[in-house]
Amino acid sequence: MPTEPGPEAAPPVARRAPAVTPAPARAPEVTAEAPGADSRTPEPDDEPEPEDDLEEPEHPPMSVSAHTEDRHAGRRRLMAALWPPRVSRGQLVVALLLFSLGLGLAIQVRSTNDHHSQLRGARQEDLVRILDELDSRQQRLQQEKAELEQSLAKLENSSNQAKEAQEQTRKKVTELGVLAGTVQATGPGIVLTVDDPQGQVKADMLLDTLQELRAAGAEAIQINDVRVVVNTYFTDVSGGGVQIDGKKVSAPYRFTVVGNPQDLTPALNIPGGVVRTLESHQARATISQQQKVVVDALVDPRTPQYAKPAPK
Repeated sequence: MPTEPGPEAAPPVARRAPAVTPAPARAPEVTAEAPGADSRTPEPDDEPEPEDDLEEPEHPPMSVSAHTEDRHAGRRRLMAALWPPRVSRGQLVVALLLFSLGLGLAIQVRSTNDHHSQLRGARQEDLVRILDELDSRQQRLQQEKAELEQSLAKLENSSNQAKEAQEQTRKKVTELGVLAGTVQATGPGIVLTVDDPQGQVKADMLLDTLQELRAAGAEAIQINDVRVVVNTYFTDVSGGGVQIDGKKVSAPYRFTVVGNPQDLTPALNIPGGVVRTLESHQARATISQQQKVVVDALVDPRTPQYAKPAPK
């Protein structure tokens, strides 16, 4: 027979109570820390923000492509400013002058070094001869200067200036005749004989020999039977030989020279001079000093066609 529900029916109601009471138990997690909890553990809301997040950048960061494009644009502007160069006319003239000056200095330094290298390899007796030659040239120039000054003094102080002028004129005509080759010349000098068995001596070598003799003070020169004057020229002849003033001259070449033998001989024998050059071309040069040589070849004077005396 069913029984009526009694006091035993209360337990089911009592068991539902724990399901309701846990909700207030979560309140301590939201409000405050429980006693004895670790105070060093910060809550998420209490974490400090990084310092970098506090400063706002003034400009937004530039991308890599934009930075590369800006750099290329800067290079293009720099090249456009530098090329093509804008050179003014004055700057161009200054540049040309500086280039010419530098080139001239380089050539002068090179020629000076070449000359010094030749002298550096010369023997002591060769250097002594060169110095003696320079001293002789200086003395000769001083003597010519003294003679001209003496002639001027005679003309200025002579009581009969017309007669003295005529005498000076005749003397000057004779001197000019020797230089022009219209009169014979005699005096101390040398005879230079150049043997050329191999046919290696050319016109330029004979011209160099002539120039060296003139620089050493030669006053009258004759090569074989041709008188050397101011307008003498040399040309090579096909088949051998040389033409002097249009006349063919064959080896051996004989230079008859009036001048100071002590000046002429060292000038030909200096290191790298005429004698050494001829010997390097299988030619042989022989120098004979004489107290009296005769230059007897003459030239026909020609009246200048275009040259006229210039007014003073």
